[in-house]
Amino acid sequence: MPGKDLILDFAQYDLDHCVADIEEIRRYNLQRYQMEQLTRIVYEDASRQVCVGYKDYGPDEFWIRGHMPGMPVLPGVLMCEAAAQLCSYYARKHNLLGDNGVLGFGGLDEVRFRDVVTPGDRLVIVSALVKVRPGAMIVSHFQGFVRQSMVCEGKIRGVPLPATRLASSPAASP
Repeated sequence: MPGKDLILDFAQYDLDHCVADIEEIRRYNLQRYQMEQLTRIVYEDASRQVCVGYKDYGPDEFWIRGHMPGMPVLPGVLMCEAAAQLCSYYARKHNLLGDNGVLGFGGLDEVRFRDVVTPGDRLVIVSALVKVRPGAMIVSHFQGFVRQSMVCEGKIRGVPLPATRLASSPAASP
């Protein structure tokens, strides 16, 4: 794959460098338990609005038994969720949506799945902010990699969620 197609060249970030561990990610993202799809943030460049993080998938992931028995493959929707969580982390950390910082899916465009992610893999997500409408929407381009092989890519939109209404719903309690 030519370097011009990459959001960020692999040589520009170090997967052993920690910008944010899981506890720091939790300061900005509300997902918990099985829905946490980031292990670490390893790179941020606010001038270019680029962020890199990853999720390590182990042998006990909730999706392994059912997707697909005998041949476990990470569902594509969870690859997109990992990208969404990376974009949300970046947007909330840099207060891109103003006071309403809880982000939800607003849409996906041009998403392609190019290879599989299996237990034992590290899914590295690279995102670049494309557009911000403060208080209304963010758009980011993302790419996912396993061992420098692109497994997914696309554009993702994040929109503010009605956090106060959601927090007061009966299902909000653990």
